[in-house]
Amino acid sequence: MNFTRYLGRKALWYIGALFVALMLNFFLPRLIPGNPVDSLVSQLSRGGGSSGEQMKAIYENYMREFGLDKPLWQQFFIYMGQLFQGNLGTSFGQYPASVNGLVANALPWSIAIQLPAILIGWVVGNTIGAIAAFKGGWFDRGAFVSSLFLSSMPYYCLAILLLFGFGVILGVLPVGGAYSFGLSPELSMAFFGDAISYFWLPFWSLVLIFIGGQAVGMRSMAIYELGSDYVNYGRGLGLSDNRIVRYIFRNAMLPQITGLALSIGGLVGGALITELVFSYPGIGTLLFNAISQNDYPVIQAVTLIITLAVLAANFAVEIAYGLIDPRIRAASIGDR
Repeated sequence: MNFTRYLGRKALWYIGALFVALMLNFFLPRLIPGNPVDSLVSQLSRGGGSSGEQMKAIYENYMREFGLDKPLWQQFFIYMGQLFQGNLGTSFGQYPASVNGLVANALPWSIAIQLPAILIGWVVGNTIGAIAAFKGGWFDRGAFVSSLFLSSMPYYCLAILLLFGFGVILGVLPVGGAYSFGLSPELSMAFFGDAISYFWLPFWSLVLIFIGGQAVGMRSMAIYELGSDYVNYGRGLGLSDNRIVRYIFRNAMLPQITGLALSIGGLVGGALITELVFSYPGIGTLLFNAISQNDYPVIQAVTLIITLAVLAANFAVEIAYGLIDPRIRAASIGDR
C-alpha cells in the first residue's frame, strides 16, 4: 500500500513536470530573436527577379502556412493537439520535410555512438575503479591519475585531439561524416563496413571520458566500502580477494546505477559538440542546425525527446529506490 502511494505521488509529480516542460518547449524557442520566415524570405530574395509585392505575398503565405499569423496561445493549443496525434509538425528550415522524418533519420546515429559508449564505459570504468581501490599501490595510483585526467577533460577537447591525431596526422580514420560520399544508408555488410570506420573516432572520444568519470566515482565508493566491518570480517574468515571485490562492487553500485540511468536518459542530446566536431548526422547536429534557422518545430521536437528521456530515466530511478530502500519510500509519503 505504501509503495502504491509512493508510486502515485511520483507519477503525479512527473506528469506535472512534463506539462511544464511542454510549455517551456513551446515558448522558449520563440524567445530567440528573429522570425524564421524573415530568414526564409531573405534567402529567396537573394536570387533577385522578384518584386517587393511578390516577396510580401510569399512572406504572408509562409506565415499562414506555418501558423505564425495566429495568436501565441492559439499556436500553443494547435501544437498540443498535433502532439497528442503523434505529429511533430513540419520543418520551417527544410520545408516541407516532416519533423517526424528528420528525427527518425537522425536519432539512430546518436544512439549508435552514445549507447555503446555509455554501457562499455560504465562497465569498464566501474571495474577499474573497484580493482584500483582494492589493489592499491602502483595500479591504484596509475588508474586514479589517468581516470582523473580523462574525467577532467571536456569531451569535445578529446574529440578534437583524436580528430587531429588519427584523422589529420596519421590519416588512418575518416575526419568527418558517418559514411562515404556516394553511399546511402542500407542494411548491407558493405555499408556497415564503411560506416564503422567513421564510427570509431566519435565513439572513443565519448567512451574514454565516460570510463574516467565512472572509475573515479567507483574508486571513491569502493574505498569507503573497504573500511566497512563486513570487509574486515570477510578477510578474517579467509575469503578470496575476488569474492571480496565482488561484495565491494555490489554495495558501491547504487549511486553508479543512478548515474547510468541518467546518462542513458540524457544520451539523446548528450554529445552535441562531439557530433558537430565529427559532422556526425545525429540529433545534436539536427538541433544545432534548427537553432541557427529558428526552426521552432525541430527545436521543440528534439528538446521534447530529451525531456521525455530524462524524465523516464529519473522516474525509473525513483521506482528502483522505492523498491530497494523502504526509508526513501516512507520519507516521500510523509510516514517519517
